[in-house]
Amino acid sequence: MGIDQTVPVDMSEADAANELMRLAKAIAYHDRLYHAEDTPEISDPEYDALVRRNAAIEAAFPHLVRDDSPSRKVGFAIAASPLSKVTHEVRMMSLDNAFSAEEVEEWVARVRRFLALPENEVIAFTAEDKIDGLSCSLRYEKGVLVRAATRGDGQVGEDVTANVQHIADIPKMLRGNAPVVFEVRGEVYMEKQAFAALNAAQQEVGGKLFANPRNAAAGSLRQKDANVTAQRPLRFWAHGWGAASAIPGTTQHGMVEILRAWGFPISPLFVQVDGVEGLLSRYAAIGRARPDLPYEIDGVVYKVDRLDWQQRLGFVAKAPRWALAHKFPAERAETTLEAIDIQVGRTGKLTPVGRLAPVLVGGVTVTNVTLHNRDEIGRLGVRPGDRIVIQRAGDVIPQVVENLTRDVEREPFVFPDHCPVCGSEAVAEDGEVDVRCTGGLICKAQQFERLRHFVSRAALDIEGLGEKSIAEFMELGWLASGPADIFRLRDHRGDLIGREGWQEKSVDNLLASIEAKRSPDAARLLFGLGIRHVGAVTARDLMKNFHELPVLRATAERAHAGEAEALAALTSIDGIGGAVVEALGDFFHEEHNRAVWDDLLSEVTPPPYIVETKDSAVAGKTVVFTGKLETMSRDEAKAQAERLGAKAAGSVSAKTDLVVAGPGAGSKLKKAAELGIEVIDEAAWAEIVAAAG
Repeated sequence: MGIDQTVPVDMSEADAANELMRLAKAIAYHDRLYHAEDTPEISDPEYDALVRRNAAIEAAFPHLVRDDSPSRKVGFAIAASPLSKVTHEVRMMSLDNAFSAEEVEEWVARVRRFLALPENEVIAFTAEDKIDGLSCSLRYEKGVLVRAATRGDGQVGEDVTANVQHIADIPKMLRGNAPVVFEVRGEVYMEKQAFAALNAAQQEVGGKLFANPRNAAAGSLRQKDANVTAQRPLRFWAHGWGAASAIPGTTQHGMVEILRAWGFPISPLFVQVDGVEGLLSRYAAIGRARPDLPYEIDGVVYKVDRLDWQQRLGFVAKAPRWALAHKFPAERAETTLEAIDIQVGRTGKLTPVGRLAPVLVGGVTVTNVTLHNRDEIGRLGVRPGDRIVIQRAGDVIPQVVENLTRDVEREPFVFPDHCPVCGSEAVAEDGEVDVRCTGGLICKAQQFERLRHFVSRAALDIEGLGEKSIAEFMELGWLASGPADIFRLRDHRGDLIGREGWQEKSVDNLLASIEAKRSPDAARLLFGLGIRHVGAVTARDLMKNFHELPVLRATAERAHAGEAEALAALTSIDGIGGAVVEALGDFFHEEHNRAVWDDLLSEVTPPPYIVETKDSAVAGKTVVFTGKLETMSRDEAKAQAERLGAKAAGSVSAKTDLVVAGPGAGSKLKKAAELGIEVIDEAAWAEIVAAAG
């Protein structure tokens, strides 16, 4: 299932900003897995789709481009690493991608427009297969190799000088005359046959198995112990250069031939071609040769041949204008779907995973395939025993392209309506395709994330109880029943003292923090339970109307049973709609959740939730806070608004009465101006608060 690359004409700035934020975080996460840890979770095309979606939204909303935008970054910053860091004198750039002939034609047209070339002037290019390896920069001084470094984030990489000494393809000294300083750039890779042999050897000794040749090459090169690298069958070929005291050629083709003369292997498929027709013809030829190549490739790289034109074209953000990677479509293979397993994620989502008869696709043995969700299974009509076509859309879990035996009579696969981990009901809300476990805090698959949320600053804010401690206590079995067990940790005081990282003082500080929350704010407690659609603001709105948690529960249960009066009591609250009512009903309908709720309220006693409001200039109005608040937190500002009888909203709309803007306010401030909404600064807001007494 692809990611929609079109941006709706009615997409709001708020939606665009939110999606750009999510994309930046997701792409950074996958960059870290791919570049820093050599353990990718998604396929190359899935990653490319995220990047292209980000680019499409940025093109539609250029003023919302983030400082941490993926369009401005290359690779991933090197954090904790046993290898020392190296700053590249000339940044190692990445390449823009094309996925169709039309995109290649448009790129060539842009080159022609930028250089102001007449239509009849022939543009010469080079074309070479894009090997799936690890980028490496080799610095030679007076013809002698002095340093080797990985790409890293393009600016800072890792020093792998000792490791590349064991790669036979890399000359320690250049043949012939070379400039005083010259950095050769290329790819470290592992051939398919060598990869298979390495994994077989690793399996024999119980070592780590690599997902594909690229990961094997990266993991082998980035070893602290160069002796490990020496035992790995790594290869190298050169395709470019970085810092140089002189450039001895005038064309890309000529420079690559010079690299060959110096002793570097280059791609055997490297050629010079003319125009779009030459590029596309070479792409097709390399595509036909791809299955028989001894190494993995994922596309063809095009470069403008003349170096003076390259210099004029220059760079954008993270890529040269004069080069392009034309990616291949995913590879396919036929196999048997042997079983469908259901996995439960940390948010409760039930994800079906197909178990396959092992099949080799693009040099990788594939045994699993993602089936996404219940609707995708229905669309494909897949059942255990079906013959299917899979598409290796990358390096990890491929996708099903076609069910070859859907017309064969066989029992359909029944998607579970109960969680396979905890037995709770599993439901899909109206308008959603994902089925989720309603077990919440009692579901082992979700428990860690739920407990982490429960103690977070926005919820109960229990100081000293972080992720590491929660994981430790769960492993010890001390948090088996849910959040109520947090308040029973005092029973384990003696067992905890003396464990690694725990001394008597730190234990007592933690227990004191927990005890201080035995009379918690009811809205924070409700928010901390992680009920779907019940965020911090919704929790406060609910408690402002029902005041006590048992009253809210009783109303939600009656509404779930169909009582019109209870349903009206909930939906009459501003901001509470059918999704919240349904989520509350589903939560309390589940026996496990009721048990967790009762257990928790046996340990804590939240006082009635009463918001004391004052007469003020903003009473009855809707206020939005935006930008960086310098004298108070965002939560404190919202609490002040509520005490003044105002409603604190998260986005600007026609219903907004006042916007309080701090430094860095962006799209919300712009929208307020467009709608003619009053805007004040933080100092003016402080005056309103002070005037109310």
